[in-house]
Amino acid sequence: MRRLLAGPLSVLVLLLPCLSVFSQTPGQYLDQAKSIQNDARVKAAYEYIDKNRESILRELIAITEINAPSGHEQERAKYIEKLLRKYRLQSIRYDAAGNLIAVRKGTGGGPVVVFDAHLDTVFQPGLRIKATIREGRVHAPGVGDDTRNIEALLATIRALDVARIETRGDLVFVFTVEEETNFAGVKQFIKDNKGKIDYYVALDGGYEGFTYAGIGINWYRHHFIGSGGHTRSRTPPYSASLPLARAISRIYELRIPTNPSSNLNIGMLGGSEVVNAKASDAWFTIDLRSTSNEVMADLEKEIAAILEEEARRANMKLKTEVISTSPAAMIPGHRNSKLVMVAEAVHRAMGFDPPITPTGSNNASPALLQGIPAISTGAGPCNDSHALTENCEIEPLYKGIKKILLLELALAQVSY
Repeated sequence: MRRLLAGPLSVLVLLLPCLSVFSQTPGQYLDQAKSIQNDARVKAAYEYIDKNRESILRELIAITEINAPSGHEQERAKYIEKLLRKYRLQSIRYDAAGNLIAVRKGTGGGPVVVFDAHLDTVFQPGLRIKATIREGRVHAPGVGDDTRNIEALLATIRALDVARIETRGDLVFVFTVEEETNFAGVKQFIKDNKGKIDYYVALDGGYEGFTYAGIGINWYRHHFIGSGGHTRSRTPPYSASLPLARAISRIYELRIPTNPSSNLNIGMLGGSEVVNAKASDAWFTIDLRSTSNEVMADLEKEIAAILEEEARRANMKLKTEVISTSPAAMIPGHRNSKLVMVAEAVHRAMGFDPPITPTGSNNASPALLQGIPAISTGAGPCNDSHALTENCEIEPLYKGIKKILLLELALAQVSY
């Protein structure tokens, strides 16, 4: 699940004309979702998923064990391409970024619906991955983020084929690259297809609920720069680690709002490369997040004031690098849009009482920032994302796949 998107700091909430609010009641959307579920073909598709649980799990494990660090997704993509070529798809291709794109054409008259699952993981090249199953869970780095959702898409395509279900609109399945680093994959896809996409669904995290907006995320690296020196050299000047430590302590005392949802983390530090030297360049990173661009701007001002004060206090220079920035991605009126109402109805039809939040952090955000109605959800509950201990529950995955299939049909519209 990605954390950033390049863009100017000054960008505020996307100013777009408000989406038309839903023309049906929530109850009517729910009735439509249940009606799709009761279709004999959909029941046949669900039955296919139930009968093929073991093969679905085996395929999930096989894909998970193909390490796919961001920027190195080709081996995994080629494996998935071979699977896709066995299905009834009208187009399978790669774009300039390396995204693998498969199209299941509709009969006509329906919306174009994109389902996205990213290929890449956060783990390093060369990591040997071996999945294990213990106590109803599959354990492996990357199994949840985002391989479970890759497998969910593959399983739904097979289920649609077996049940001979057609949709009015096109279903576009995109297996994107570099979601975890710079959004290069999704940005390329949207650049190539903007104006041709009606709905965008990013499968990345989530299970019982979904998000309809993207949290703002800004990443910085701040440096305190001094003269350095040997441990036994005259003091002051001090090591640049001193103002760094003072600044970090003060930053962590800042009040971080919980409403709107906001977070701050200092995750990386650097200084001298040897024990017996004063650091001439001591640095740290800040990961700042909020669903409010105004809150982020206020926190940035407070942080900047602290940094400047501590640099002056130590008689050192301050340098700030902007690693990346992404404004909160929010389309006015989107909470009551057709996409969100249909997604809510699908979740309720599956028996969930879905949490629906504006705190997405994935490929839905670039779509939203381009004015494309988008949500994010997922196919199963997992723990320890981005850790070597990552794991997912097995049993709920099959219900999650059915949920994704129902969402595909509700959005692309079943052809009768």
